[in-house]
Amino acid sequence: MDGTTGTEDGSVPPPADHGAPERSVVVVGAGPTGLLLAGDLAEAGVPVTLVEKRAPGISNLSRAFVLHARTLEQLDTRPAAAGPGDGAPPPAAPRAPSLADELVARGRALDTLRLFDRLTLRLDTLPSRFNFLLVLPQYEVEEALRRRAAAAGARFAYESEVTGLDQDEDGVTLRVRGPGGRQDTLRAAYAAGADGLRSAVRQAVGLPFPGRSVIRSMVLADVRLTRPPGSVLTVGAVGGAFAFLVPFGDGYHRVMGWHRARDVPDSAPLDLDEVREITRLALGQDFGMHDARWMSRFHSDERQVPAYRVGRVLLAGDAAHVHTPAGGQGMNTGLQDAANLGWKLAAVLSGRAEESLLDSYQAERHPVGRSVLRSSGGLIRLAMADRPWTRAARAAATALLGAARPARAGLVGRITGTGYAYRAPRGSHPLTGKRVPDVPLADGGRLHEALRGGRFVLIGPAGTDVGDHTGRVVAAHWASGRRTTVLVRPDGYAAWAAESPDRAALSAALARHAGAPCGTGPASHAGR
Repeated sequence: MDGTTGTEDGSVPPPADHGAPERSVVVVGAGPTGLLLAGDLAEAGVPVTLVEKRAPGISNLSRAFVLHARTLEQLDTRPAAAGPGDGAPPPAAPRAPSLADELVARGRALDTLRLFDRLTLRLDTLPSRFNFLLVLPQYEVEEALRRRAAAAGARFAYESEVTGLDQDEDGVTLRVRGPGGRQDTLRAAYAAGADGLRSAVRQAVGLPFPGRSVIRSMVLADVRLTRPPGSVLTVGAVGGAFAFLVPFGDGYHRVMGWHRARDVPDSAPLDLDEVREITRLALGQDFGMHDARWMSRFHSDERQVPAYRVGRVLLAGDAAHVHTPAGGQGMNTGLQDAANLGWKLAAVLSGRAEESLLDSYQAERHPVGRSVLRSSGGLIRLAMADRPWTRAARAAATALLGAARPARAGLVGRITGTGYAYRAPRGSHPLTGKRVPDVPLADGGRLHEALRGGRFVLIGPAGTDVGDHTGRVVAAHWASGRRTTVLVRPDGYAAWAAESPDRAALSAALARHAGAPCGTGPASHAGR
């Protein structure tokens, strides 16, 4: 396979094993999860090849339409790639526009989420710079992530399909069928499967994908509306039907719907009359739908793989977990998987961390995936309630959530991703494992800006120093005069914290979590 980097139009031939195979990664799947992971690795200097079955180009047939607060926070720590003809900002440029800035400018912010016509979730009270839900088609997210990965040096192999893999103690060999049926192999230190529900990588390592189909015969359609709704996001559920309506921004709306009485295989024909009927049942009218440019059926599964890591092979996004579309958590959970995994792979491949750090990916992200299955499953079952006692249960649940502020805040935290924390070792400071907000810093900057470039940030009182870890750790000081010292991981979670630590404790924490200075100690195995 000939080596090449990505181009702006994506028309690239299959790449070679560029760089040293013993420190490279192959990412399989060029959806949002794979693109973010590949971009993170490339920006960290890791040679990365991205293998994708599809031809070059961004499809508008994707289903996801929502970016939540925690995902936008992650994207805020990454600079936006330059557009065609522009120079890309340096990865660590603190004041450069972020990926989140770029996407927010393209999307539509929604500060209220209404469920079941009775429960209103206010997002403008979120403790986040992104205290809203961003409505933006998945293909817009993919385009921004693809440009960023290509600008960072990731290489793309389009129209290429993984047909098998073998791994040994030194790396992974993937068998790939490229354009025209050409057979070839790729060799890398690690492989990451982000190739969706029917993941070839997951199947190649023999992992089961236990679970079941929850809803059959959901319909998707892109249509024009004679009478567009006044809200950006329109959701409704009545009896045995529910529907979701959101604008593309180009004159078309995406409709997603389901009707209990229409339980047919995905292959059954679909026409616009059926889409209109479902929408009228769930939303009270069909908004004058016409000129459908695309329609399809699909089914929604709830599944999770038991292990996110098998030796040198890791799984992320829909390859590791799939769930119902309720709450719009699918793309977001996958992007947060990638944010967790990317810096850990880079640390291991650079020699700053032991390979055991990768075990923390399973320990941290598998429970989150399981929680998302439960929360999205609960929401969809409430939406599907059709019997008197199940509708009564839905009414009681929504009344409780509406009246109980802690329960409502917990639901908002799970849906937006801001409420998740990672398990900390016993005896740790209470902040350890928690998401660290985008706090203002004494130099006038923000935490998210300081995290750019995939670095750790040590925030402490004035005078806090990182010594000879500079380059991997940025020293920052509280704008508020707080005395706590916090070491923030590249993914924005607290790796360690202490109240007024002495120099020895601070040095030990930096060595353990951010990696000992070259030649002065063993590689780190922490960060969990």
